[in-house]
Amino acid sequence: MTRNKIIFLLFFFTTLAVAQQYTSPVNIPPALSANFGELRSNHFHSGIDFKTQQMINKPIIAIADGYVSRINVSPGGYGLAIYIDHFTGHTSVYGHLNSFSKPIADYVKEKQYEQESYRVELYPGEGTLPVKKGEQIGLSGNTGDSGGPHLHFEIRDTRTQDPIDPLLFIGHTITDTQKPDIRGVAFYPVNGKGVVNGSSNPLRLNVGKNKSGVPLALSQPINAWGKIGIAVKAYDRMNGQSNIYGVKHVRLFVDEEQVFSSSINRFPFSKTRMLNSFIDFEDWRKQSSFFMKSFVEPGNTLNLYEVVNNGYIDINEERNYRMRYELEDHNGNTLTYSFVVRGQQQPIAQAIKCDNFMPWGMHNSIVDFDFMLDIPPGNLYDNFCYTHRRIRSTVHYSDMHQVNETPIPLHNKASMWIKLNADTLENKQQYGIVEITETGNNNWIGGTYKRGGMETAIRELGRRYAVDIDTVPPEITPVNIEKCIASRKIQIRLTDNKSGIANFKGTIDGKFVLFSHDMKSSIYTYIFDDSRLEKGKTQELVFIATDGAGNVSEYRYEFDY
Repeated sequence: MTRNKIIFLLFFFTTLAVAQQYTSPVNIPPALSANFGELRSNHFHSGIDFKTQQMINKPIIAIADGYVSRINVSPGGYGLAIYIDHFTGHTSVYGHLNSFSKPIADYVKEKQYEQESYRVELYPGEGTLPVKKGEQIGLSGNTGDSGGPHLHFEIRDTRTQDPIDPLLFIGHTITDTQKPDIRGVAFYPVNGKGVVNGSSNPLRLNVGKNKSGVPLALSQPINAWGKIGIAVKAYDRMNGQSNIYGVKHVRLFVDEEQVFSSSINRFPFSKTRMLNSFIDFEDWRKQSSFFMKSFVEPGNTLNLYEVVNNGYIDINEERNYRMRYELEDHNGNTLTYSFVVRGQQQPIAQAIKCDNFMPWGMHNSIVDFDFMLDIPPGNLYDNFCYTHRRIRSTVHYSDMHQVNETPIPLHNKASMWIKLNADTLENKQQYGIVEITETGNNNWIGGTYKRGGMETAIRELGRRYAVDIDTVPPEITPVNIEKCIASRKIQIRLTDNKSGIANFKGTIDGKFVLFSHDMKSSIYTYIFDDSRLEKGKTQELVFIATDGAGNVSEYRYEFDY
């Protein structure tokens, strides 16, 4: 028995011992819109998403006794979120809430006024906000980076904060008899060492289905020679739901020998970006498609795998190699898909000569008179050949720089510097690096002025950058301000044309007032609080906003209250 299997069995039996102590966080029939480990942009999904019947304000309850250990209020991310430490060694997380229960809401509001900020990260002590199993802690919502009403729910190891699949604890509440669904298979000849159908390029094939929903054979024969990797595109299904989910277990067999398996039960947040090595990153960036690799690149240290030869397959005999994928979900529902790779001798092209070879485990850099790129060790998952293209621009304050032709993910970040061709602004903060998209849009990144150019951090290669300016302050527009007394609220529409809102502050008669907001709306709202406002006098509202380039706007309004 392998070490990974022993660790998993210990983890499994420990999980069973505490699972009976937890209840569902929702008191409506449970249905999921997303599962644990689902593939997302730059990360694995760290919890499960409960549907809330397409509505907000469904009661959310604590799954067990414990205390509120952390509270987050943010216009993005999890929006309004509660973290509860339990005496089992787990922390439960409840995200995208619409509101908190009164004791929690009162505590949060007091801290927001103390810090004079809507956005807060709070860590109450053990005796501050105790909760009981089944106690209502808030109402479901759609706050933060959420695409619709739901509850994002996690269970974490309190000591490490690693997320663990919540279905290991409360999966018995959800019925699932549906098998995973295969969508494609891809083949990757190793550069200079392998070939597939006469080419050294990846071959990605979709898998169709017959009228009964049974997967069809591959659309073309596969002839290969040398060292290759394989990947699968697949999703899971659940009873009564139209959603697609992530596949929990993937296994690849060659001639009945298992050469690869991956199982997503937990992972550390520090490695969640390694999803970009788990998948075919280039195809994700270009086609929004998730092929899951059945081979492990050298810089990928995710503890999800059991592999032979790192999952790579040596095709060195002229015969049929019988291959089989097994795709299994949390409930053990399994789809099997078989295919054949024919070993056929064919010329293997030599690796292309590279002028800027970047090995995965080294410190890599590019230094030129108008561009610098510094990639510290620990950022690359595999070796690659770096390419750079400089393009003259008449609309930017620098040349445009294509930083590698193909998408390459970085695990942490690289430092990039671009020289200004025209350094004319007195206020250097108004310069900023922008990413130029395929459609020609400029997405502001910003950066720091340094040595006649701009420096910033980037987290992937394969994109195009230049330096631009932002000299236009944010736009502040009152919404029905003349009706603020009758409605008992003040609403401000706050927008910025380029660098985005960096910070804002509202005051009445010089005292901070709490404006709430959410990333999905440009409206900022203050609800009148009689305990903090002096009545019977003329009040002056001052609302100040600063954008990412340091441009400032101010709005003033007097009213009798």
